[in-house]
Amino acid sequence: MGMNFFQRRKILRNADPLELHPVRLHEHQFTKDGNICLIVPKFQKRWMRDFFISGRRKKHFTIYLDEQGTATWLEIDGEKTVQQICDRLKEKMGEKIHPHSEVEDRVTQYLSQLYEQRYITFRELQEAQPEST
Repeated sequence: MGMNFFQRRKILRNADPLELHPVRLHEHQFTKDGNICLIVPKFQKRWMRDFFISGRRKKHFTIYLDEQGTATWLEIDGEKTVQQICDRLKEKMGEKIHPHSEVEDRVTQYLSQLYEQRYITFRELQEAQPEST
């Protein structure tokens, strides 16, 4: 059995957001403009996909990310902390990120949106899950 909302929230509330390790939950593809789009299944459970989506209709949503969103997504590997991702973005994007001092705030806010949409999770939540047998 997974953790409930309150258990997850407690772990996230007690952690320093910059020390968390984001983990991607979805595949992505590159678009013509060099940014990426996320491939998000419409239904997580297979029987629901089969039941609700018949014929030719797409079985997933496509979520398009802008340049900064793409750069952030590509840094998420389950190994880097949020702080390390911010540092890498400052290196890579340099002058495109204004002002420099707000990178941590913006990235933390962006990652929390990705988390709320269930596009990412955090390694700390995965590690806290009781082993399923």
